[in-house]
Amino acid sequence: MGVKGGSGVRGVTGGVSWRAWLYIAAVVAAAAVIIGLRAGARASAAWWISLGALMLLFLVCDSTPTPLASRQSAWSPSSSATLAAVVLLGPTGAALVGLVSVLSPRRHLLLAERVFNSAMYAVSGYAAGRAFVALGGHVGLPDPRYFPAIIAPFAAATAVHVLANHALVWGMLRLAGGSLRPRRQVEASALMLLVSDLCYAALGLVIAALWVVMGPLAPALALVPLFVARWAMGQYAEQQRAYAATMAALCQAVETKDFYTRGHSERVSRGSGMIARQIRMRPDRAEAIMIAGMLHDVGKLGVPTKVLQKTGPLTEEEYAAIQLHPMRGLEIVREIGFLNEALAGIMHHHERIDGRGYPMGFAGDEIPEFARIIAVADAFDSMTSTRSYREARRIHEAVEELRRGAGTQFDPVMVDAFIAALHRDGWRLPGPQGTPAAPETVTAQDHDDPTAPLRVIESA
Repeated sequence: MGVKGGSGVRGVTGGVSWRAWLYIAAVVAAAAVIIGLRAGARASAAWWISLGALMLLFLVCDSTPTPLASRQSAWSPSSSATLAAVVLLGPTGAALVGLVSVLSPRRHLLLAERVFNSAMYAVSGYAAGRAFVALGGHVGLPDPRYFPAIIAPFAAATAVHVLANHALVWGMLRLAGGSLRPRRQVEASALMLLVSDLCYAALGLVIAALWVVMGPLAPALALVPLFVARWAMGQYAEQQRAYAATMAALCQAVETKDFYTRGHSERVSRGSGMIARQIRMRPDRAEAIMIAGMLHDVGKLGVPTKVLQKTGPLTEEEYAAIQLHPMRGLEIVREIGFLNEALAGIMHHHERIDGRGYPMGFAGDEIPEFARIIAVADAFDSMTSTRSYREARRIHEAVEELRRGAGTQFDPVMVDAFIAALHRDGWRLPGPQGTPAAPETVTAQDHDDPTAPLRVIESA
């Protein structure tokens, strides 16, 4: 599944629900009505030449969208062509420019995807054109006396186009079948897509103004800033992907060292995201908490392997080494600039509400929100996973343990949010670890399971 800034859908028609097919049909029908009602309207040769030039600009912009960091979304400045058509050609012209998306040179698009995208662009362009005209915008070559009065109706048309476009894409993603993760990754980058589209759709007015001097050659000049912007976005996306690859490598290193926790980081990341959505955390912070959940145990790289894989009780020295892993994790990732609030989650995810946790002994609201979220997701996955020192507990047992720890070990708000999210989203248990579980008689505190009772170590 994917989204293209401007914005369109890719990869969603294989196995979508019947509701999604009805949605596609409704959008296509709306576009057909818009075009059909205006099919008999007469236009000058200059109008058709302008339409062809703007269609060509749209296809050039649409040919190489820049993937964003999630790889589930991409950006292209094609809306500039549509918004230029709003000014130069009016609502019908804008709809026809969007309709040319069906001829997009991008490969790997199925026919149904092309048809939906072109219909969606047509509807968005027509809506923008109607808003422009309704607010007094003049259709045709802009005259210097139209400024600055034309700015307000054009701004409204830009907002209508971008919001209609994103709303139609979001509706498609909501109705399409398959994993929720791609949709949530797209939603996480929605603000960036909105800002990008608003900024570059505004170039449509610049293109329209250039048309007075250069005529149909104006799009060629406009391609320069558009592709400079595309290059800048590509550089940013490449940097984000490099960060993501670094995080994946760190998690892989931890799981290679402690094979009993294989998949643990990903599940804690998912569980943290479930809580974030349940408490209605902002999308950008929800994405950050998932990153923090992914990296929360990276400090285990500094813990001896024999301690991580030990099947019996830990000594004082071994337990002290375990307690240091949050600080070691902070040391490893603190220079990754974009983590920001995620660093606090990594550092403090083993603190307890009653102040008996580690490494700083924070209590109550002293514990950062990210850390309180990760603590719940981490504990739940630890309890429901087989480790070298005990077998996995059943889900209902782990839930009861979270409830018992609410108010002393865990933030009650986060516990309630996680349980509600479990009912909403379910939970995928890890597969067999392929090694025997420790004997049931082992009662020492779990190596990284903060729900186990505190172990009193007697001196020798």
